[in-house]
Amino acid sequence: MEAKPCQASLAIKNSHVLPPDTNSHGTLFGGKLMAYIDDIAAISATRHARKPIVTASTDSVDFLHPVYEGEAICLEAFVTWTHNTSMEVFVKAVTENLLTGERKVCTTAFLTMVALGEDNRPTTVPKVYAETEEEKWLHESARQRSLYRKERRSHSKELANRFGYDLPWNKGE
Repeated sequence: MEAKPCQASLAIKNSHVLPPDTNSHGTLFGGKLMAYIDDIAAISATRHARKPIVTASTDSVDFLHPVYEGEAICLEAFVTWTHNTSMEVFVKAVTENLLTGERKVCTTAFLTMVALGEDNRPTTVPKVYAETEEEKWLHESARQRSLYRKERRSHSKELANRFGYDLPWNKGE
C-alpha cells in the first residue's frame, strides 16, 4: 500500500445554522455539531482508506465559542496519523458571522476511525505522511494521543464491567 499525504484526505463541510439547529439560547446544539464532526471525519477517513469505516473513538470535544443562528459553520478534517487498521482524524470547526465576516475556531477534535474489509473486520490502511508544519506537528504528537486513548479505553472497559447490567437494579430486584 502506498502512503498518502494528509491533504489527500482533506474534507470540508459548510452549513448554514438555521432555527431548527439551535437551542433556546439561539446557539447550535452541541449534539448537532458533534454529528457534523463525526460525518466529516468519516468522509476524510473513507477518502484515505478507500474502504468502509467505523468510528472507534472521539477525543474530548471542547466548545470554545458558541455558534449562533444565522452564522455559517465550516468543518475541515484530514487524517493525521495511521496505525495498522486505524486512522486519527483531526477536525477543526470554524464559525463565521456571515454579515461581518468575523470567524472563530469554535471547536477542535480528534477521532479514531477503523477501516473495514469485505468481512466487516478491521483491515489495513495506507500510511499517511505530513507535508506542512501544522501537519507535522499533529503527526509527531499522534503517538502520544494514541497511548492516551488506549489508557482511556481501558478505563472505560473497567467502568462498563463495574457498572454493567449485573447490578441489582438492572435485574428487576
